[in-house]
Amino acid sequence: MPAKINPTSSQKSKFFIHVFVFLLANAALWLYWYYGQGAKDKWVYPWGIWITAAWSLSLIGHWASLFTNYADAGNAEYLRQKEN
Repeated sequence: MPAKINPTSSQKSKFFIHVFVFLLANAALWLYWYYGQGAKDKWVYPWGIWITAAWSLSLIGHWASLFTNYADAGNAEYLRQKEN
């Protein structure tokens, strides 16, 4: 099995900043929907779900690229052949 690539502290900190901004922005978005658009008094289309869903997918992708990354054994062979 290929070797696991461990993320650097810089990569981890960028991911955690991404999580923090995601939580902060989504809290603001849903509070605006609830209070600003009057969802607490009447039914209002929950448009924020599309933003939350799309951003969640990008956050899952960021997590996967960071913590489930393995060395590509074929890359060294590709680079060797590319130089010849």
